[in-house]
Amino acid sequence: MKVALFIPCYIDAFFPEVGIATLELLERLGCQVDYPLDQTCCGQPMANSGCQEDAAATEAWFVRCFHGFETIVGPSASCVHHVRFHLDAIAPTPEAETVRSGTRELVEFLHDTLDVPGFPWAKFPHRVGVHESCTAIRGLGHARPSELVNVPSFSKTRDLLGKVEGLQLVEIDRADECCGFGGSFCVTDEAVSAQMGFDRVDDFLRHGAEYITSADMSCLLHLKGIIDRGQLPLKVIHIAQILNGGPV
Repeated sequence: MKVALFIPCYIDAFFPEVGIATLELLERLGCQVDYPLDQTCCGQPMANSGCQEDAAATEAWFVRCFHGFETIVGPSASCVHHVRFHLDAIAPTPEAETVRSGTRELVEFLHDTLDVPGFPWAKFPHRVGVHESCTAIRGLGHARPSELVNVPSFSKTRDLLGKVEGLQLVEIDRADECCGFGGSFCVTDEAVSAQMGFDRVDDFLRHGAEYITSADMSCLLHLKGIIDRGQLPLKVIHIAQILNGGPV
């Protein structure tokens, strides 16, 4: 299967290892991966702050870079959600609509499109807690939101992690609580954001997690700041890195 690889700008800048793990994982699974070298930001930071005019140029450039690919895969639920549902600072041209409809987040691509039966190369002998981000759950349907009590419980992220040898999933008290990042929210309301992040980290610590994993590296970036500042015995790791087989 031929796919275009979309690596969000913040991953490219701060966590290139996540982009590399995503590429390697897709290739392990038999995908022919193309990486448009001119890609930059998808426009989400500006659009989420209400700056539509500022978002327009990056959204138009995103469409220009990825037009022509039937399937576009990215390791970030929030960025993919923006492309698929909120790429509206620009006109809804046929090219833009094709890019929007063809963009997939890594977890949903592996779980729904490829229906991967297993990851025989992956071994991760650690206690891992899953951070189900707000956008992944309520925007992309990664898992059942806790407020929907009459819907059967499911989690695509946990399903994939359950296929990794040695990995022990840790249950926490509030499975889908927000981490407090929220893009510009962590700047405009830093005290609330920091407290939410601390509460989230504390939930994982209380239940003995060694790692926090997620489909959203932006959330993990926020939680990593809390962990590093407090010198806490906990690490963050993107799900692509675990499914690709490391680090141990």
